[in-house]
Amino acid sequence: MQHLPATRSDMKILFVCMGNICRSPVVEAVVRTRLHMAGLAIEVASAGTEDYHVGESADRRAIASARVRGYDVSAHRARQVSEADFRDFDQLLAMDRVNLRALRASCPADHLGKVELFLRRAGVATPEEVPDPYYGSDADFRTVIDLAEAGAQGLIARLR
Repeated sequence: MQHLPATRSDMKILFVCMGNICRSPVVEAVVRTRLHMAGLAIEVASAGTEDYHVGESADRRAIASARVRGYDVSAHRARQVSEADFRDFDQLLAMDRVNLRALRASCPADHLGKVELFLRRAGVATPEEVPDPYYGSDADFRTVIDLAEAGAQGLIARLR
């Protein structure tokens, strides 16, 4: 397993799911908050592998569940992963294997080492994937936040 590069103020991490309205924007908000609390100046963003929701806000259930836990995703607007993202970000971390495959398929060969599963890169042993809550219940959205918090803790530990 690769380790994250040394902490530096210009480090950039992109979190990726399918439509960029549920998992990745929540993970982005959680990790951003936790990095700030840890005093780490690392830029984070999120995007989707598909263009289904480009320009839309995060799913209302994602916004509500995040708000209850103290995270704000209300200003989020979905976007699709771009070719420049592979160059501009130090890590592109997918929420699941489907999106990991999609990222790898579009990734230039010289940037493949940047692409990994979010929870695996964070050192979370199980589960390795953040499940998609889109067709699920409120509990599924809470699970995303739980996993985002565990992943943020793991990333911070590895960055230190």
